[in-house]
Amino acid sequence: MAILVNSDTRIVVQGITGSFGGKHAKLSLDYGTQVVAGVTPGKGGQTFEGVTPIFDTVSEAVAETQATVSVIFVPAAFAADAILEAVDAKVDLVVCITEGIPVNDMVRVKRAMEGSSTRLIGPNCPGLVTPGEGENSHGGCRIGIAPGYIHKKGHIGVVSRSGTLTYEAVWQLTSRGVGQSTCVGIGGDPVNGTSHLDIVKMFNDDPDTHGIIMIGEIGGSAEEEAAEWIAANCKKPVAGFIAGATAPPGRRMGHAGAIVSGGKGAASTKIQAMKDAGISVATTPSDIADTLLKMM
Repeated sequence: MAILVNSDTRIVVQGITGSFGGKHAKLSLDYGTQVVAGVTPGKGGQTFEGVTPIFDTVSEAVAETQATVSVIFVPAAFAADAILEAVDAKVDLVVCITEGIPVNDMVRVKRAMEGSSTRLIGPNCPGLVTPGEGENSHGGCRIGIAPGYIHKKGHIGVVSRSGTLTYEAVWQLTSRGVGQSTCVGIGGDPVNGTSHLDIVKMFNDDPDTHGIIMIGEIGGSAEEEAAEWIAANCKKPVAGFIAGATAPPGRRMGHAGAIVSGGKGAASTKIQAMKDAGISVATTPSDIADTLLKMM
């Protein structure tokens, strides 16, 4: 098992004819992912790589191919509308890779999604990977921009706000012969769809996930909320890391959500909350995997 996606998941790529969307759609196909459709308005009837049909709308793509997940590589100015188009098509999951979406746009998206059965991951995220069994873990499901070859099928769940640190943790695990159940990059924007806590709950319920790595950043309170739940409910070992310990207060560092203000969101408070919850916290990025493996 895994969470959210597996080798049977059928995916539509919004923005498949753009250079970035096309590049990563091809990499996902090469990984063995079922990319069954693309969407670019005005280019319906064409094909991608001579095989994958392209549609003008997400609703057409879903009706024709039974896709259940949409991944968005649409420019920031149009990305919010692209998310809502996928929601209107009633897909189960939308993964928005696009960065730089205005906060106002995402507030509008969140409000419009209230009561919807569709889950949003992102925006400004690397996506997610459920590794497969084949060579270099091919044959699983890769959605987004994560390098597929670094993954290995196994039993560790990874959730992170940082794309780069997601890859770091995954490669450390794989280099030690330890595989992953699913790896999820939730993105670092201040208004996003899925939180650390949402993913941790899924990992806790997944019998194929035996341990969890949770990577956070300065800014917001999502890590503290997840830590509080972990302390009371999680039955599996959890290791963590918080990026941004040396960031000056009041200055945005990297992600739009990575800002310390009003006495909240500091690395020290997040680290203490995690330690209080029984989470073993790595002191440097290079220690993330070993920190979990020592617990297990």
